[in-house]
Amino acid sequence: MILLGFDFGPRKIGVAVGQTVTRSATPLITLRSRGERPDWMGIAALIRDWQPNALVVGLPFQMDDTEVAWSPRVYRFARQLEGRYRLPVHLVDERLTSREAHRQLADRDRRTPRLEDVDALAAALILETWLCEHA
Repeated sequence: MILLGFDFGPRKIGVAVGQTVTRSATPLITLRSRGERPDWMGIAALIRDWQPNALVVGLPFQMDDTEVAWSPRVYRFARQLEGRYRLPVHLVDERLTSREAHRQLADRDRRTPRLEDVDALAAALILETWLCEHA
């Protein structure tokens, strides 16, 4: 089964692809939002190209287990994905994925990581979390 993972943010969305056989994910791209609206054309192209069976969206939590202030926007994005593409959408705790993505990229290259790389890698980490939880 092929899945696309999303690290949703108001200004940009990291995207990764993964599959259930190896339970691994690969960063694909970071899409820029336009006027704080997702790049639906870019997302549609990725769904057309990869033909996923399901989608996974990271849900941000604080360390005290409360949702962040902009969580309603994540829920809305997830509902829009489900409505537009008629695919199952799963939410997964994305706590610390961006921090881990920064760390992994810094370990690979001593320069400051590009934010686009961080977001796409965070999407891969989100997707791998879901894949491991649903093995």
